[in-house]
Amino acid sequence: MAVISALFNNKISGFEQAFNVKDITSSEMKTAVQDCFNLYFGVEKPKEDHCQRIPALIVSKLYKTTFSEYEVNADGDFANAVLSKLGEIKKKAMQFMLVGGSVLLKPVPNGSGFYFLPVRRDCFIPLGRDAEGRLTSIGTSEQTVINGKYYTLLERRTAGEKLLIENKLFVSDSAKDLGVPAPLNSVKKYEMLQPSFELPINGIGLVEMKTPLLNDVDGSADGVPVYEPARELIHNINKNEYLLGREFENGRSRIIASADMFERTKSGEKVINDDVFVALEEDADNMGITVFSPALREQSYLNRKNEYLRNIESLIGLKRGILSEVEAAERTATEVTSSEGDYNLTIIDFQEVWENALKEVAVLCAELGKLYNVKGAVDIDPKKISIDWGDGVLYNRDKTWQEYKEMVQAGLLKPEIAIAWYFNLPCKTKPDLEKIRREYMPEIEELIAGEE
Repeated sequence: MAVISALFNNKISGFEQAFNVKDITSSEMKTAVQDCFNLYFGVEKPKEDHCQRIPALIVSKLYKTTFSEYEVNADGDFANAVLSKLGEIKKKAMQFMLVGGSVLLKPVPNGSGFYFLPVRRDCFIPLGRDAEGRLTSIGTSEQTVINGKYYTLLERRTAGEKLLIENKLFVSDSAKDLGVPAPLNSVKKYEMLQPSFELPINGIGLVEMKTPLLNDVDGSADGVPVYEPARELIHNINKNEYLLGREFENGRSRIIASADMFERTKSGEKVINDDVFVALEEDADNMGITVFSPALREQSYLNRKNEYLRNIESLIGLKRGILSEVEAAERTATEVTSSEGDYNLTIIDFQEVWENALKEVAVLCAELGKLYNVKGAVDIDPKKISIDWGDGVLYNRDKTWQEYKEMVQAGLLKPEIAIAWYFNLPCKTKPDLEKIRREYMPEIEELIAGEE
């Protein structure tokens, strides 16, 4: 964790000095991203109580909904093997993107196939982008602890006619410092690395996923965390929670006694005489003690918090009631119905981000697989990759399927087209249609006939 936070602190200057390069991230963007990470991980801040962990709740809701009905398939063993391994890190990668605004997908060949590493935003620094905002140069950091020593590998990638990769290793007694240079073979997993080498591929050999939000921090091509527009609202909620806690703390019952009822010990501590508590028949108003038990104002704080949560839902595009409390009367209101549509569109945006990244990674793996002689490596056609996201709020899958069957029965639609829609299969060419007839038609014809 230390090396992660250090990249936005003293490790940034270390990387820049190590490679004599300049991080193109603006100071405003660094501050915003670091604050979003602090909010997510619950870093303490004076007069704030982060116990509700709103960012963690937002990220959890979004990534689970995004992949709730996810299925993917492609033609060929190699393509399916790549997609299967990539699927193992899809949820982690999506969460990294939501928290930091962007994440890098790094394919690593291991001879028999690939495994993938998601690189968080606070573990890399952009060094260059093209006119379309695509990364052309980047620096990453990875830390390994061996026998109490902290080994930090710095990697720089620069795109050109060929991809240039440079590696430098440093060792230190502290996780917060780069320390001094060390040979790459000081760490076993780095012993095969070269200080500098080139690969005949386009780009940086990594795929960046960014949130679809327009950057509202500095207008740059950097991705922004999903809850960044609501960052100040989340701070307000944390402050409100702190004040609510103080309200209960300060509102607890007390007995106020006059100073003459206490004596001081030799150490200076105040104690009350045991002969003070005696039976009295006098009016309580004339006694030397007063009971303090004020009325709590928790409902005012709760109403304030709920309004903040509703504002966050509106800013991010969440369905009403995911964070806030919704009264029964409000659940049938137009506002709630509209928010469901907004939420579905929000999820669709993130699904498109993953789908585009997945296809780009698949093509990259085919290219790297042939370079590194990965077993079975062949070209992958991204058009032959089909992804099924299941049902959404905006349309009813069962109703649509029923309409497709009725059109087939009326002779208005080829059954192959209906089957292709149902199973999310390619159907644009004659071989595609022949494959559908060969593998699906008997079962589907029986299904349709059985439901008549």
